[in-house]
Amino acid sequence: MNRITLKQLLEIMPSANAAQAAQFLSHINAAMEEFAINTPARQAAFLAQIGHESGSLRYVREIADGGAYTKRIDLGNTRPEAIALAKAAGTTTGRYYKGRGLIQITGYNNYRACSRDLLRDADELCKHPEMLEMLPLSVRSAAWYWDSRDLNALADAGKFDLITKAINGGYNGMADRQAYHARAQKALASSEDAAGPVPFPNKKPNLFQRIAQWFRS
Repeated sequence: MNRITLKQLLEIMPSANAAQAAQFLSHINAAMEEFAINTPARQAAFLAQIGHESGSLRYVREIADGGAYTKRIDLGNTRPEAIALAKAAGTTTGRYYKGRGLIQITGYNNYRACSRDLLRDADELCKHPEMLEMLPLSVRSAAWYWDSRDLNALADAGKFDLITKAINGGYNGMADRQAYHARAQKALASSEDAAGPVPFPNKKPNLFQRIAQWFRS
């Protein structure tokens, strides 16, 4: 896997704070490795989406108050256990389980699934949703969401529009997402191994190539 550099990250997200980007860098690389976001096409699409969703790593919590999600049955926010936890915290389920992390994990059901898979405890994030605002979970949760929706396959197929729909539910901010994507593709194309290893041509290898093959065997 090609590990991105701080220079590349800032080329993709030019409005990001350099010091803040440096704090995120190792966690982004680790999360991409953990969830097989390991080709230039996958990485460009992933970095573009988290760049847009987080405002270039500035936001790990949704700006809106989340109240609009309170009655969302599809998010699990009307479940009695979700309501009880939110009430104990002095708020509503929509506000308690508003979007957090670089891809804005939203709703009780998603918090529970993320907690189960990343922490091996389905209740932890439901009881402490603010954990998704902290490193490394703010990054790992984004890569987890990506993996849970099989977005690597869409990236492999070049379906950036469908990736956007899977994350956003629609195509909001599409022009901005595409701008991030174009910068990411350009930045990652400069990587030494962006194209992968160059195979030997389909002809009898020369002496140097035969020696190299012998040492690798």
